[in-house]
Amino acid sequence: MSQARPASSQPGPGRPPNFAESKNRRQKVRAAGLDPNYWYPVEHSKKLARGAVMEVKFWGRSVALYRGDDGVLRAVENRCAHRQLKLSVGHVSGCNVVCPYHGWEYDGEGQLAHVPHDLFGKKMPNIKLGHHPVDERYGLIWIFFGDPARSGERSIPRIPELEGPDAWGSVLADFVWRAHHSMIIDNVSDFTHAYLHRKFRPFEDATLTKLETVDDRVHVSYDTKVGRGRISGLFVDRRKVNTNAMDLCYEYPYQWSNTDDKIKNYCFVLPIDEQTTRAFFLFYFKGFKVPVLPLALPRWAMNPLLKVAKRTLVAPLLEEDGVAVEAEQEGYNEHWQAPIAELNPAVHAFQALTIRKWEEYLATQSERELVKLGARGA
Repeated sequence: MSQARPASSQPGPGRPPNFAESKNRRQKVRAAGLDPNYWYPVEHSKKLARGAVMEVKFWGRSVALYRGDDGVLRAVENRCAHRQLKLSVGHVSGCNVVCPYHGWEYDGEGQLAHVPHDLFGKKMPNIKLGHHPVDERYGLIWIFFGDPARSGERSIPRIPELEGPDAWGSVLADFVWRAHHSMIIDNVSDFTHAYLHRKFRPFEDATLTKLETVDDRVHVSYDTKVGRGRISGLFVDRRKVNTNAMDLCYEYPYQWSNTDDKIKNYCFVLPIDEQTTRAFFLFYFKGFKVPVLPLALPRWAMNPLLKVAKRTLVAPLLEEDGVAVEAEQEGYNEHWQAPIAELNPAVHAFQALTIRKWEEYLATQSERELVKLGARGA
């Protein structure tokens, strides 16, 4: 989680400053990381079968995520302590992950469990790599990248609407965008960019009616026309759903929205590195109407319909956001010294929260280093 920058990447024309070097809010937020002491989604559960291993990254840190033959997920530091090969290019044996070079095996807590070759008369090394708590929920795999001892302090966001026999219909989409995570949070919470989506019209004519920061949450409300697209608008029963307003919240590090307790959404960001983010969008709906008719769509028809909607409406809409934030990143890389010209006060609040939380995390790291130095001195 170091904020150090290689010597070849010192600030200059086209090279934005790191967090310590930043001089204003925009520079700071575009260099801030996210506190690893939260749960972050990293992959769809269905994409990691038993006996499979893959690499996932958080802010440049590489982790080997694997599912043992017992079906349990495990996540360990992605390197073999012997010659530093990535364990993610190895394979799974039982409940261990195996380095492809010499066959050294590590268990789910990073402990070296087996060395298959001659030890030359020596005892097997007592080696333990870092490891991370893992969980599964709502079709996603979640990893706690911070201090494992703190994993119980914070929980994965609970979404009761997606639990039980009466679960709402839902659709999950994700993208890897070449953009800083704060640009994505700005994008999904700032409704002044309706022009970008004029083809799909997910929201229009937005007026900010509420902005409030409480602890680690920024609450925002807009008066806006929701879901007025030529096709999507046919499925919303406006007699039962108030689609003239929306509430949003940046509940660090997650973002959610709510339209009349009938249409909801979460956005989860995974910061892969300083300028790459994987964004997971989870939309869920209490119900739809049959187009043209004043009849509710049967519950059994919801998810098949949403699969089609994901391909024809949801993904193309979000891809427009991807194009925009990637272009914003390119622009920032070239014009990071330009004056700030942000009008929406909600964006200022989102950015202030991200900066504050990153400063708080860095402060705890500094305190830990001082404690370590003190212990060594004693």
